[in-house]
Amino acid sequence: MKHVFFLLVFITFPMMAQKFTPKSAFLEKWENSKAYLVAMAESMPYDKYAFRPSEREMDFKSQLLHICGNMTWLSTTYFSEEEFDRQKFNESAPDTKNELIQFVKDSFDKAHARIEQTSEETLADKVDFFAGPKSKLQILNLLQDHVTHHRGQLIVYLNLNEIKPPKYVGW
Repeated sequence: MKHVFFLLVFITFPMMAQKFTPKSAFLEKWENSKAYLVAMAESMPYDKYAFRPSEREMDFKSQLLHICGNMTWLSTTYFSEEEFDRQKFNESAPDTKNELIQFVKDSFDKAHARIEQTSEETLADKVDFFAGPKSKLQILNLLQDHVTHHRGQLIVYLNLNEIKPPKYVGW
């Protein structure tokens, strides 16, 4: 019985010592979100990147670029001292599938780095946002929600092209 107790303490103590916070939970989920979106981008053949289900919708490539633009805008504007230059961002859009996939990875990584540098205490700070004052924590939620929204659209694009979407990874 003593061995079981010591084993439980040995296994659970390191887990108890970890401090789970809104930021650490976000960053963990962010990495999974990145891997899932990259897998989708890799699944779609490049000759289908111009596919869109209707005239009202962005094509597959534009969806990916839109996701990257939004995460770069939000993470730059609300989690750094940098200024977001939409024109410069749009001009940096890649042309090939491999470049685009790397662009997606880099966009996630840069957002991750900016948020990682943000202190937990400032997540409650209110910021000016076009939809009214929001906390930085709300901006984090918006970041993830926006990626999820457009990723859901991309799942439909894959399915409409009879491409099986990658297996979902939640946490």
